[in-house]
Amino acid sequence: MTPPGEEALDKVLRQWTVAAPVPPRFQEQVWQRIAKTDQRSEAATLSGLWRMIEGVVRRPRIAYAYLAVLMTIGVAAGAWAAQVKTTRLDSELSLRYVQAIDPYRADSPHP
Repeated sequence: MTPPGEEALDKVLRQWTVAAPVPPRFQEQVWQRIAKTDQRSEAATLSGLWRMIEGVVRRPRIAYAYLAVLMTIGVAAGAWAAQVKTTRLDSELSLRYVQAIDPYRADSPHP
């Protein structure tokens, strides 16, 4: 169900025809313009990122602070990963110790 005003519009649009010819190689030119626009937007994004990095590096205080934050994050991530690995290894070694002392425990794998 279309509203009454749109029925008249639909009728006019169905009767409308375009008599102007399309210029030669029109579709090819459209795709070329789209490709150029995509390349420009990628270049603009990369140049904007580069300008931001240059702006940070030119100011020594900000550069040192940025470096300190990145190093802190790296050390924290490394410590967390080491803690996870150590916890897993401790539980595995504890289980092996218990199995070595009492091979008939219920949680030990049977050969």
